[in-house]
Amino acid sequence: MTSTLTILEPYPGVYAYYDGRVAGVRLHSEAPNWLDDGAYELGVASYAIVDGHEALVYDTHISLDHARAIRTHLEGLGVTAIGVVLSHWHKDHVAGNAVFADCEIIALKLTAERLEENREKIEAASPPIQPLVMPNRVFEATLALTVGKRRVELHHFAIHSADGNVIWLPEEKVLLAGDTLEDTVTYISEADQTATHIAELKRLRQWPVERILPSHGDRDRIAAGGYGPELIDANRRYIERLTHAIATGAPIDTLKEFAADEIASGAILYFAPYEAVHQSNVERVHSALSAR
Repeated sequence: MTSTLTILEPYPGVYAYYDGRVAGVRLHSEAPNWLDDGAYELGVASYAIVDGHEALVYDTHISLDHARAIRTHLEGLGVTAIGVVLSHWHKDHVAGNAVFADCEIIALKLTAERLEENREKIEAASPPIQPLVMPNRVFEATLALTVGKRRVELHHFAIHSADGNVIWLPEEKVLLAGDTLEDTVTYISEADQTATHIAELKRLRQWPVERILPSHGDRDRIAAGGYGPELIDANRRYIERLTHAIATGAPIDTLKEFAADEIASGAILYFAPYEAVHQSNVERVHSALSAR
């Protein structure tokens, strides 16, 4: 299950556990499933922040095997105290929770609620996440932590999902973005909330972010330190452009053409499997606007 997993260190003591974007490889099944046809195809990373014998894991990856690989790596570094933070409730971010069941698992209160509401579906999914291990510490909006001597902050941003939770490293000015930011484009999972997503992206852009590490992005760019703050602009402009085009009945090109300016600038990189995400976004936003 972890034969294509790679461990990157974009910053000292910040590790990315990256898997996917490997052509022709499927990990779970030839039949359609959330792991192969979503997270793995698009590329997915969980992260760990390490200082001394302490570590904070950001999302528990797409399988128990991936989670075990993370824990084994951290213990090999001499880590004896592990905490976990969940970026949001979606399956590809919580699938390995059971491996960290003996640890503190921190999440937004809203994330815990969404997990509970969807527990049966998550545990019966393909592949199943069973048992779904729930967070054991929740917070409302912001939470300050320390990992060894490193300052870490958790902040709620309702982008992609209403329960988006980012990690901010204020001293390094590095943002661990979860699914609030994505390359090539954001997956619009809550199409009736695009106005909120746009407003929240504008709020995030006001932060002094220098580098961004997303959950779904290019392996080499993550390894080299991540993305610049222009990724925030690219994700926002995509949602703005898409909602305007659908509202006005304007033609919508392929993703490669629709996001051509941002691709040309280098803010994002074109990855062909995101054409399916783009088409899904078009259908979801069209349905949401039609329902108003």
